[in-house]
Amino acid sequence: MDRPGPYPDSMVRLIEEFARLPGIGRRSAERLAFHILKSDRETAMGLAKAIGDVKTHVKHCSICYNLADRDPCPICTDVGREHSTILVVEQPKDLISLEQTGMYRGGYHVLMGHLAPLDGIEPEDLTVHAMLARIDDAKANACGVAVTEVIFGLSPNLEGDGTVLYLADQLKSRGVKMSRLARGLPSGSQIEYASKAVLADAILGRQGLE
Repeated sequence: MDRPGPYPDSMVRLIEEFARLPGIGRRSAERLAFHILKSDRETAMGLAKAIGDVKTHVKHCSICYNLADRDPCPICTDVGREHSTILVVEQPKDLISLEQTGMYRGGYHVLMGHLAPLDGIEPEDLTVHAMLARIDDAKANACGVAVTEVIFGLSPNLEGDGTVLYLADQLKSRGVKMSRLARGLPSGSQIEYASKAVLADAILGRQGLE
């Protein structure tokens, strides 16, 4: 016969689920579980509903692949933005960081990662095809606007640089202007950890690609 554990089964399951989260160890998971237990029912159920709503309603925009609760996303449907320019980033969190600077009013495209052949991540594993489709056909771009410039906003590390080189090669024959964020971003760093001031300088000082 199994010896009963110190927690009820429902607490054990909650602790185990919290422990699955990145950066959360067993002790942190226990603290979170006890916090939920001690919270009033309204607070706890509000958290549960928020989690459910995220999984039910939040999806990727069919144009730029940003996270949104409607499709196309608010950025792609904003007629006040300069959709002729696309800023290409790796992840939605990079888009959010750049958008918070308030210095950029064009469109975006989220690749959902970067090229890493040694890890088996090839162009077909990213949203490269959808990005090229937006450039080849204005109808596939936000608000039906033709793309004239692509800005590469990938993290300035080995993987990011390799991805930029591949994308630039694909765009050479398409007649669009290409540039990349200025190297005010520390080499080897990631977009999401840069300050708003650094990102703003990188946007304003973006460099052309030959």
